[in-house]
Amino acid sequence: MQEETVQPGEAAPAEKPLEQQLAEAQATIAQQKDAMLRALADSENARKRFQADAANAQKYALERFAESLLPVMDSLQAALQSKDLSGVELTLRQFQTALEKANIRAIDPKPGERFDPHRHQAMAAVEAAQDPNTVVTVMQKGYGLHERVLRPALVTVAKQPADPISDKDLD
Repeated sequence: MQEETVQPGEAAPAEKPLEQQLAEAQATIAQQKDAMLRALADSENARKRFQADAANAQKYALERFAESLLPVMDSLQAALQSKDLSGVELTLRQFQTALEKANIRAIDPKPGERFDPHRHQAMAAVEAAQDPNTVVTVMQKGYGLHERVLRPALVTVAKQPADPISDKDLD
């Protein structure tokens, strides 16, 4: 085994004093803490910005639709003032165009069409000379937005005719 001895004139390996190492470690900790606080502040600001954007998107989601209805309102007011029915027909066409631009479509089943409980609401079942569970009449159109039903069509549905009671059934 070999012993190393340090002579008083020789320099020790380059070690920093403990006070300097502590100061450097504390400076590094302060920098990391500052970076962490800045990152937290940035994420909090982004969260607040996203919440504000979502609130505005929800608040003004119908803006384009509402803008397309304003000419309809103007036409209705003008038609009421002039008492001209042709103006009302024009207004109805404008309104239908505005609904179509907003992807709102009429649910208007034709007589004989199969009853769809997801798109139609049966208001009555009547005996009719057509297949059971088919639409006989439409009482009120329904409307849908894309694939979602806003209001089902109110319909009368055909039911199977009841068999008349005969004397044979009584025996």
